[in-house]
Amino acid sequence: MMNLNALKIDPEFQGKIPPLTFEELNQLEANILRDGRIINPIIVWQGLIVDGHNRYTIAKKHPEIPFTVHEKEFASRYEAIIWICKNQLGRRNLTPEQKKFLMGKQYSSEKRTEAFRGNQHTAKKSGSVQSEHNQKPMKTCERIAQENHSSASSVRRAEYYAHGVDVADELSPGFRDRFFREKLHIPDYLLENLGKAKPEEQAEI
Repeated sequence: MMNLNALKIDPEFQGKIPPLTFEELNQLEANILRDGRIINPIIVWQGLIVDGHNRYTIAKKHPEIPFTVHEKEFASRYEAIIWICKNQLGRRNLTPEQKKFLMGKQYSSEKRTEAFRGNQHTAKKSGSVQSEHNQKPMKTCERIAQENHSSASSVRRAEYYAHGVDVADELSPGFRDRFFREKLHIPDYLLENLGKAKPEEQAEI
């Protein structure tokens, strides 16, 4: 069994995972203690946890409880974030706010990985590849929308929304957790506008 001290929490990865309410966390702990083991593995990439942050916390609290670790391989941090978002979006208990945040983060990360691949291609080939690359974000957007029974325009707005949540968390540390855990009712357009705003305008919104 891998040593828990060998695992690390990455704040950027953890920030993509909707937090459990205190009741849900207590219920998870009670279930684990009842079962006498942590059934689902803690999933890691290069020692960083990509899924199972709550299970990790409970395992540290109860070192006698057995657990397993599953290693995954990703080409980059963005690939890991895409996997985290898709994995979370596959769960049924998401609020509309959590789903929108995850779609926005997945879209943003996929665009970055495509831009990186596009730069590799253009280093080898001529501008025709670049014109194809310029259309890729739209295709990505439509695919994510289809996967989540949404629309392409909703996915594009979700990117601003997710960025707005992050900006609000920078302006008021702990906002992201409170927003998702306590279900703060903030209109979508306010967070989207915050995500679109220039840095010097953000504090005024």
